[in-house]
Amino acid sequence: MIGLADAATGGHPRPYAQVDDDREVAVATVVLLGTLDTKTEEYRWVRDQLRDAGCDVLLINVGTFAHGAELADIGADEVARAAGAELDRLRDAGDRGAAMDAMATGAAVIVRRLLDEGRLDGLLAIGGSGGSSVAARALQALPVGVPKLLVSTMASGDVRHYVGDVDVTLMYSVVDISGINRLSRAVLGNAAAAVAGMAQRYARVRGESGDDIGDERKLVAATMFGLTTPAVDEARDHLTGLGYEVLVFHATGSGGRAMEALAASGMLDGVLDLTTTELADDLVGGVLTAGPDRLEAAGRAGIPQVVSVGALDMVNFGPRDTVPERFADRKFLVHNPTVTLMRTTRDEMAALGARIGDKLSRATGPVEVYLPAKGVSGIDVEGGPFADPDADAACFTALRDALKDTGVPVHDVDAAINDPGFGRTAAQALHRLISASQPARRTGE
Repeated sequence: MIGLADAATGGHPRPYAQVDDDREVAVATVVLLGTLDTKTEEYRWVRDQLRDAGCDVLLINVGTFAHGAELADIGADEVARAAGAELDRLRDAGDRGAAMDAMATGAAVIVRRLLDEGRLDGLLAIGGSGGSSVAARALQALPVGVPKLLVSTMASGDVRHYVGDVDVTLMYSVVDISGINRLSRAVLGNAAAAVAGMAQRYARVRGESGDDIGDERKLVAATMFGLTTPAVDEARDHLTGLGYEVLVFHATGSGGRAMEALAASGMLDGVLDLTTTELADDLVGGVLTAGPDRLEAAGRAGIPQVVSVGALDMVNFGPRDTVPERFADRKFLVHNPTVTLMRTTRDEMAALGARIGDKLSRATGPVEVYLPAKGVSGIDVEGGPFADPDADAACFTALRDALKDTGVPVHDVDAAINDPGFGRTAAQALHRLISASQPARRTGE
């Protein structure tokens, strides 16, 4: 193995390995991030496992005490400075929460810089609640496709704060991160092997194509729910036939947030937001909210979007006995043992229409709205359990009123959302908007 300067690494030497007489491939670099002041033994062991697997390793210390500092390639002082702080002052202040917040901020800055310099092909962190919270910020700073793995004592509970909206892989540590024993050896050894394999693939693919995308097709995001699947499938098939690559996001809160983050990144050429149901959960208090900013990122970015009102007839809860008592007199449908649906009222539908119209009125790019007059979901149709034409009409009226004089076209379609033709019509409209727009923005262009 020899170190060769590579322009993509910002002048930093990048190791290469000889595969055969004619070809060299970059050796994958795994970044290990953790609190070396409390986990020195564990990180040394994992570092050696990664080296044995053929990876280069960079160790980042996010611990604020001196012990373990000699093991680090990037010290805690540098991490603190990346956050605009001074390590000595963090230590002297004695505020553990503030120190962890600063180290998390600095760690995110550093791992993103290493990625941009071509010195990161995978990120691995191990820790308890504190170490995991610091690592989460760094993991979420890396884009989708970059290998990222967290081994945590917290991985069997609510993990949304560690995963965020990116593809973080979580592994439950089973035992506490405290020494190397027969169980931690098995878990951490598997973690090292997993991230080594992912990083090696990432380094190879990036070396061959310049990135992990390697696809020149225009990229479109679509939102789908079980009860809008036929419409989105029809739209996806039509867009695929037109040469687009379509990413479908399940509108379960995390799916909507992930789609919004991708729109904000500049990678998308268009958004087919047929399923805006997460707004109902946000308004009423369901469990699948994507937050109050849902349906705003594409508009801010100027990305062409076609929007509908898919599954606004429902608010989502868990098992029937978990529905809050304040909703006892409402109309419910047990979708499956773990999902209970509640029909939105006329007033709620009107509020949702006004909210959607307000958000779309502020969009900086082209927008069109398509309203399915005969039902907004698979159960909001004539004879269906959630059929309520008056509530749907209240939504449509409020949406039109909010978009009056904005120039945003609102199309009434004499069909239910899942009827044949609705999805294709919406997809064709998005194709028209994209074709008339400026060339797509791409990250790095």
